[in-house]
Amino acid sequence: MATDSTSSDRVVSQEAVEDPIFEVRNTSVTYNEGKTRVLENVNVSIERNEVLGIVGESGSGKSMFASALLDAIPDPGVLSGQITYNRQDGSSVDLLELSDEELRQFRWEEVSMVFQGAMSSFNPTMKVGAHFTETLKAHDKNVSEGLEFARELLENLYLEPERVLDAYPHELSGGMQQRALIALSMVLDPEVLVMDEPTAALDLLMQRSILTLLDDLQSEYDLTIVFITHDLPLVASLADRMAIIYAFQFAEIGPRDEIIGNSAHPYTRKLLNATPNIDAPLAEMQPIPGEGPAPVNLPSGCRFEPRCPLATEQCRTDDPPLASVDQDNSDHRSACHHWEQAREEIELNFGKTSDDFENTASAETAEPIAKTRHEEPGETPLLSLNDVEVHFEEEQGLLERLTEDPRVVRAVDGVSLDIEEQDLVCLLGESGCGKTTLGKTMIGLQEPTGGSIEYRGQDIWDAKKGGGDIPYDDIRSALQIIHQDPGSALNPNRRIVNILSEPLRHTHPNINRTERRSRMHSLLERIGMAPADEFLDRYPHQLSGGEKQRVALARALLMNPDAILADEAISAVDVSLRIEIMDLMLELQEEFETSFLFISHDLSNARYFAEHGDGRIAVMYLGEIVEIGTAERLIHDPRHPYTEVLRWATPDLDLDSMEASEPPLREVDVPNPVNPPSGCRFHTRCPVAREACREEHPDLQEVSDGDGKAACFREDPNHEYWDSEPLEGAVETREELAEH
Repeated sequence: MATDSTSSDRVVSQEAVEDPIFEVRNTSVTYNEGKTRVLENVNVSIERNEVLGIVGESGSGKSMFASALLDAIPDPGVLSGQITYNRQDGSSVDLLELSDEELRQFRWEEVSMVFQGAMSSFNPTMKVGAHFTETLKAHDKNVSEGLEFARELLENLYLEPERVLDAYPHELSGGMQQRALIALSMVLDPEVLVMDEPTAALDLLMQRSILTLLDDLQSEYDLTIVFITHDLPLVASLADRMAIIYAFQFAEIGPRDEIIGNSAHPYTRKLLNATPNIDAPLAEMQPIPGEGPAPVNLPSGCRFEPRCPLATEQCRTDDPPLASVDQDNSDHRSACHHWEQAREEIELNFGKTSDDFENTASAETAEPIAKTRHEEPGETPLLSLNDVEVHFEEEQGLLERLTEDPRVVRAVDGVSLDIEEQDLVCLLGESGCGKTTLGKTMIGLQEPTGGSIEYRGQDIWDAKKGGGDIPYDDIRSALQIIHQDPGSALNPNRRIVNILSEPLRHTHPNINRTERRSRMHSLLERIGMAPADEFLDRYPHQLSGGEKQRVALARALLMNPDAILADEAISAVDVSLRIEIMDLMLELQEEFETSFLFISHDLSNARYFAEHGDGRIAVMYLGEIVEIGTAERLIHDPRHPYTEVLRWATPDLDLDSMEASEPPLREVDVPNPVNPPSGCRFHTRCPVAREACREEHPDLQEVSDGDGKAACFREDPNHEYWDSEPLEGAVETREELAEH
C-alpha cells in the first residue's frame, strides 16, 4: 500500500463509477495564502442518478465540499484542482474554467443547492410565489410553464400549491418552508441537487418524511442527490453510497451497506458506535474521545491518529491513502493503514444478537447511572403541575387587529405532571408541540394562563406576588435551564471565569475571589475541562461546541439547583459527543442530587437518557401529554399511535429495515395550534382513527400489562371506538398499521 508523508500529495485509488456526472480530482480549498486547508486533495466521482450521502462532524469540511461542487467557495477561499461535470449529451465542462455568466447559468439550471436554514434562504418580504417567479425570470424561462411545474413539485411534496405560493415564508411551518425550498431548487429541472444539512433544523418525524419524499422525487425526476449531514443513520435510509469526511479529507467511501455493516476505518466504526440509537445495548454506545483537529493544527500523519485506539508510529508519520480495502471491491475505499485490524477489533454495537441485547439491557436496567428517588406515600413532589394551560395571542398585523378577533395559540393545554426529588423526565415530541413552553412553565419562566405549578407544595406565582413560605428568589435559584444553543447563551464579551462567577456570587456572596476560582476550577476539572486554569481565561468563541455545553452545564450546577431544564441541550453538539454529554449530565445529577427535565425531539437520545437515568419519557402532541412511561416500554410496546409514529421516524442502523418507507400518517403536517382538531387532537393524522376519535377527547389512563399511561381509546376494550367506522384513509388493525 503506497503512502506519502506529505498530505498534499496523498495517494488515492479511483473507484469504479460507470457513468460519473461529477469527477472531482485533487481538489482543495485553502485560505491564508494556502496555509490553511479546509478541504484537502479530494478525489471522488459521483454516479449519475445516485444518492451520495456525505457524513462528517462540525468543521470537518463537508460544507466546503458542497460549495466546491458549485464553485461557490466564499472569499477569500481558493478552490484548486479539477471538477468535471459531465452532461447527459456527452459533453463535459471543468467548473474552474467557467466564466461568471456560465457559472450563473450552471447553478440552478444544472446543479442546484438546498441550504440548511429555509427561513434564511427566503426573502421574508416576498411571498413564496414571487421567489419562484424571480428565479424563472432570472434564467429566462417561461414563467407560466415554470409555475405550473412548481405546482406539480409542491403537490408531490404534500403541500397545497396555491396556499404555499400565496404565503409569506413566516406563515409556513419549518417543514413546509423546507419542502418549498426543495421545490424552488428544482423548478429549473436541474440534474443534481446538492443538499447541505437540509433537515438539520427539523424534528425527526419531518426529517424522515422529507427523506421519503426525496426518495420519490429522485426516482420521478432522475435526480442525482448529494446529501450532506452530520447524522449518519438519517441519510443511510436514502443513500446508495456514503462518504465519511474527517478533518478535511475523505476517510472512507463505499456502498451504503458496506459503510454501515462492514466499514473499514476506525473513525467510521467509532462514529457508528457513538451514535445513539434505539436498538443497540446502552453499554455498547461509547463516545469518541477527543475532538477533530483545527485546520491550523493538523497532525502530520493520519488525521484521526490522536483519537484512534489502533494508532501506530506509521500512523503518526504517514498519511494513509484512500485505497480499495478488498481486491475484488474497488467501490469501497478507506484511508487507514490498519483497516483489517479495525474490522476485527472495533466491534459494531448494533451487530449484537437479540440475546446479547436482552442480556445487556437487563443488566443496565438493574444498575442505571442515576437512581431516581421515587415518591414515598405522603411525600410532596419537587414540582407539581396541575391542569396547566399556557395560551398565547398570536401576533397579528394592524389590519387584522382591527378587523379580526385575537387568535389564541393553545401551546400547553391541560397538562398534569409531578417531578420527584432527583427525578428524570424526558419530554418528546415534534417542533411546536409545546415541549419548551411546558418546560419553561415548570421552572417558573412562563406564567400559566390556567392551572397551577407548585414547588415543594408552594405555588410559584403566588410566591412571586409575596405569598407562601418559600421566597420567589429561592425558587428561581433552585430551578435552572440549559439552553439548546450554548453559543448564544454565553456572553461572547466575557471570559469563562466571569461567566461562572455570577452564579457563585448569588449562591455564596460571602466567599472571596480565591475561593470562587477554586470552586470553578474543581467543577471544570470534574466535567472534563482540564487544565481548568486555561479554560477559565478563554472567551466562548475559543471553545468547541461540546466545551460550550459543558460550561453552560457548570453554570447551572453552580446555582445548586433542585431541577434543571435541559432544552434540546445536546442537539447543537456533534453526534459523536452526545453520549458523552448525556453521561456527564447523569453523573452530575447523582452527585448534585438534582432532577432533570430533558427536552428532545429524538427518541434515541430520550431513550439513552431515560434508561440510563431510570427515568420516564412523556410524549407531547399539540399541547397535551398523550403517553408517558419508561423508555423500554414506550419503544418496545407503544400504546399511542403517535408514539408508534415517532418510533418509525427514529432511524436505526438495521440494514434490513433501513429503506425509506411511507410515513404511517394520514397527513404529514401538524394542525394549527390556533384551531386544534376536535376530539383526539391526533385523529387528523392518526392511521387507526375512527369516528369516535373525532367526537370525544381521550384522557390519560393507565395502560394494561405495562407501566405508565396513554391517552387513546384503544386501551379500553369496551370503548365505543371499536364499533365506530374508520376515518378515510385509516386502517383497522395494528397488523394493517405494521404493513402500512
